[in-house]
Amino acid sequence: MNLTLGHFLSLGAIMFSMSVVGIFLNRRNLIVLLMCIELMLLAVNTNFVAFSYYLGDMHGQVFVFFILTVAAAESAIGLAILVLLFRNKSNINVEELNTLKG
Repeated sequence: MNLTLGHFLSLGAIMFSMSVVGIFLNRRNLIVLLMCIELMLLAVNTNFVAFSYYLGDMHGQVFVFFILTVAAAESAIGLAILVLLFRNKSNINVEELNTLKG
């Protein structure tokens, strides 16, 4: 059985839709929201790598490298903010966080 471009695109679409559903269903836990955003980025990266492989072009894979770098920085900053909020508020409920409002 050969894997075609459609298989990879459908996998990316399933992962992307799972992350969107996760964001809309769970708006309370900040850790789950960050994980859903990371899953969304991985779904897009899967599509970039699949198109890059099937078109024989390396630009998609280089772009994925930059996306992963930005995602790692986003995760580190997000988790640092989460730790600070938990130390100050003793919970990570998104609905109760109003300290960042201007």
